[in-house]
Amino acid sequence: MRVLLVEDDPMIGEAIEGALKDASYAADWVKDGQTALTTLGYQHYDLVLLDLGLPGKDGLDVLTRIRAGDNPVPVVIITARDGLDDRLRGLDGGADDYVLKPFEMAELLARMRAVLRRKGGHAAPILSNGVVSLDPATKEAGAHGGPTVRLSNREFSLLQALLVRPGAILSRSELEDRIYGWGEEVESNAVEFLIHALRRKLGSDVIKNVRGVGWMVSKNA
Repeated sequence: MRVLLVEDDPMIGEAIEGALKDASYAADWVKDGQTALTTLGYQHYDLVLLDLGLPGKDGLDVLTRIRAGDNPVPVVIITARDGLDDRLRGLDGGADDYVLKPFEMAELLARMRAVLRRKGGHAAPILSNGVVSLDPATKEAGAHGGPTVRLSNREFSLLQALLVRPGAILSRSELEDRIYGWGEEVESNAVEFLIHALRRKLGSDVIKNVRGVGWMVSKNA
């Protein structure tokens, strides 16, 4: 999952960016609203974390522009503005959640998972296609009703990208886009290596290769 963090405070931004990467998100960090809008114009994101008190263009203005462009990306506002009017403007303006600073990172991550489940049409906390299941909270996966195993951060990111769209074929570049953020070196044959590792842990049939196109997991059985 790829996340855009829009936060002008360097200390807060650095802490959140690090926590996102530790939680297996590919995280890109920008520090003002205009850069956020420009970035959203050319890069796909699964979720945006949006501060309100931004230089140049206020976060609520950024949110308005995002929704005016019919961009359905989930937006979670993270802000110190605790007034009812701000909260109503944010939620009525199209935000999917409103989190007040200071917050515990564990709570923010849980709220992000909940928003992503709602947007993806998954009511249950466990992602599953009937063959393989994945718990985003623990990064544990299991297949065919067998025991669960712990996945590495990048194994988790790749399997999650496939499971949120069962039946869809994702290319190498699409999978790399979900795994790596800005400035992270894309390792040679990383996708093949991760798929090999997942098959070794979960079974050779959990991820299907569509020759010359990409990889997929089957639709819900």
